[in-house]
Amino acid sequence: MAERNYRKEHDNYQGKPEQLKRNAARKAARRKLEKLGKVKPFDGKDVAHANGSPTDNKTSNLRVQTKAQNRSYPRTKTARKVNPKD
Repeated sequence: MAERNYRKEHDNYQGKPEQLKRNAARKAARRKLEKLGKVKPFDGKDVAHANGSPTDNKTSNLRVQTKAQNRSYPRTKTARKVNPKD
């Protein structure tokens, strides 16, 4: 197995403006729930977006889940979450 090329990943995906915006929105959601007292730094919890859109940071769309719960959704071929509650 070839070694992972982090520089190439950043250049091809993570460094693109759209992905930078989505990452900033996910971080903003976490900070929002930290201010509300629902999560704490390094508590092992994820802040999940109910509708799957990281840019929709309405309080009603955010929920706290364990990492295992949040990362266990099956994904479609287009990499969208298949949310069983929808």
